[in-house]
Amino acid sequence: MKPATIRAWAWVHTWSSLVSTVFMLLLCLTGLPLIFHHEIDEALGIIAPAAMADGTPASVDRLAAAALSDHPGRVIQYIGWDGHDPARAFVILNGAADAHPNDSITVNYDAARAQKLGPATSAVMQVVLRLHVDMFAGLPGKLFLGAMGALLVAAIVSGVVLYWPFTRRLAFGTIRNRRRTNWLDLHNLTGIVTATWLAVVGLTGVINTLSEPLIGRWKATELNAMIADHRNGPAAAATASLDAVLAAARAAAPGMEAAFIAFPGSGFSTASHYGVFLRGMTPLTSRLLQPVLLDAATGAMAETRHLPWYLTAILFSQPLHFGDYGGLPIKIIWSVLDIVSIVVLGSGLYLWWSRRRATKAAHSTCTRLADVA
Repeated sequence: MKPATIRAWAWVHTWSSLVSTVFMLLLCLTGLPLIFHHEIDEALGIIAPAAMADGTPASVDRLAAAALSDHPGRVIQYIGWDGHDPARAFVILNGAADAHPNDSITVNYDAARAQKLGPATSAVMQVVLRLHVDMFAGLPGKLFLGAMGALLVAAIVSGVVLYWPFTRRLAFGTIRNRRRTNWLDLHNLTGIVTATWLAVVGLTGVINTLSEPLIGRWKATELNAMIADHRNGPAAAATASLDAVLAAARAAAPGMEAAFIAFPGSGFSTASHYGVFLRGMTPLTSRLLQPVLLDAATGAMAETRHLPWYLTAILFSQPLHFGDYGGLPIKIIWSVLDIVSIVVLGSGLYLWWSRRRATKAAHSTCTRLADVA
């Protein structure tokens, strides 16, 4: 590789890393507890439901009535079922059907008895999640972190390109015993080992930050087309039985189970329709959702179709990003790689700072010698 090309790639690596490092450190530090959020919530006292006695969930109407009774003054936006724990249902409530998700509360219920179990996550983990997702800045915060993720990917690509020119004379894994070179060797080694994983996590993170505008696009295009034949009717009150709505949705998508019900006026429905989202029953298809729109007044099916590719990409990216698709072993691997990534970022920041300090010291020495001369 020509020296000019190496310098160009080095410039890309230095500045893409430098701009994104602080924010990537934030994401790595907050991402580590999020990998184990179920375990942390249990340790902090979040109550798990008892196993269902007969395997039969409670009436959805009964579950909704219990949630509204437990939270007067709020309305239900979503009712869903935990894919990993069928004994647990969750209810998302807010001040209004179309209120922002950040203003909602999520409560766990025993799916068999319709009994309140407590919040779906602890206040500590809610703060950590918001820091990780948008830094409490809403959509601008998400998009900003997405841009930082894109810079991280640029830093990874440029680092991989530079790895061979800088290490070709060293055996793999060599850490030289000099203060600055050992930091450089550590940075190069940990960087190349985690490059693929960090690129996957970075890219899936960027995809996840686009979820809000992409859902808006889906609503403006796909959802709008789904209700094209039903838009002229007046907005009806939601009087249909939720159990009947759920049964009609399952009949429209045989071989699938309900993931969640979006109530009329919420983000995944219309003012006059329920949106029931069903998932497959295998490890792969459980990540795929199929929406079914049903009339809020009668419970009759209005339309169903598969999600577009860009929302499917988001659904597949989430488990890859958080490492929650393979149980505790995958979580442990993700956490180890996360810690190593913190070392990569921290060592890179230290190398930049030490080089800058050395340059300043050299410049100061030259200035003093010039003054003496």
